[in-house]
Amino acid sequence: MSPTPPTVSSLRVANLSQSSPNPFSLRPDAATLAKIAEGMGLLGLRKLSFEGDLSPLGDRDWQLKGRLGATVVQACVVTLEPVMTRIDTDVVRTFIRDYTDIDAPEAEMPEDDSVEPLGTWIDPAEVMEEELALALPEYPRKAEAESATIRVTEPGKEPMTDEQARPFAGLAALKDQLSGDKDK
Repeated sequence: MSPTPPTVSSLRVANLSQSSPNPFSLRPDAATLAKIAEGMGLLGLRKLSFEGDLSPLGDRDWQLKGRLGATVVQACVVTLEPVMTRIDTDVVRTFIRDYTDIDAPEAEMPEDDSVEPLGTWIDPAEVMEEELALALPEYPRKAEAESATIRVTEPGKEPMTDEQARPFAGLAALKDQLSGDKDK
């Protein structure tokens, strides 16, 4: 009798074929799409699919290769109107049995962020959600949306311009003033 999987989509590593790829295909239902959209702060998630396979890599490791497709709706950062984006991306994750995680406070991030520790289960749905979150546009914007320049100051005073806000603007003005004094 095998232990109960942590999720419906989890695959037990011990049950995977060691001689050929193990295909998977995920297409979440409407309730799951709504839950994912809410968790990621999306206005909507219209389509989501993740297809690929898990293949043995050497004697003890596994590699997941797949294709993620999604249609997401986010709020425009300028107008807050809905912005629809199509995401299509390839996904590669390598699950290593002898993975060592550096837990030092000043440790650098590893160069290869597609490597993960191998446990008893591999969950393609978890990988799908992580990759979707990484692929989302950080600042979704409608094509015709333009940001406005806002300048605020005390009543009766002139607002500072972008040129005046530059750190060396004062030095440039001083240089111009000094070079003007030498010409006299």
